[in-house]
Amino acid sequence: MTNQLSFDELLDYLDNEESAFVLDSVATHGFLTATVIGRPLPNWLEALFEDNVGEIPANVIDGIQRWRESIIAELKNETPIELPFGEDAGNEEVAVDFSDDSDIVAWSIGFVDAMYGDEASDWMENEETAEDVAVLTLPMIVLSGIDDEDPELAEMRKDQDKMVQMVNSIEGNLTELFLLFHTND
Repeated sequence: MTNQLSFDELLDYLDNEESAFVLDSVATHGFLTATVIGRPLPNWLEALFEDNVGEIPANVIDGIQRWRESIIAELKNETPIELPFGEDAGNEEVAVDFSDDSDIVAWSIGFVDAMYGDEASDWMENEETAEDVAVLTLPMIVLSGIDDEDPELAEMRKDQDKMVQMVNSIEGNLTELFLLFHTND
């Protein structure tokens, strides 16, 4: 491998607006998190880079794969996934930025992109768990704004208190989703 990127160099590459076919670093973290906790997404690299993996430098691909492995290691160590939001994201005393440019929205967009990254990997296909999955992924779907045509979701996005509650639920929801998809009860 030629010149392996440091984690900071990887983040700089992802956050460089000149980099084609990539999500920013926060959205990439959301995407990688979904690929780790959810249903298997065999073609996750192709989905992440919109079928343009050949256009991405090898050291960036390597860095992304190592980042994903570190998220897997966090879960194996029973450590909650560290979310890349500001410390005040779930603090009800502080006004939280839920604009389209916020880290919370970017992370949620990345998560939802992976969640729907492959029709063959439908998170809702199991009738026994579909309702749980819908409830546990609702915060990410609402925060992403992906379905603003839905009047109920659009109404939820207008309620600042509900949005803060949703942000506060994400960490626990990720654990529940991981257990739902990766344990046999």
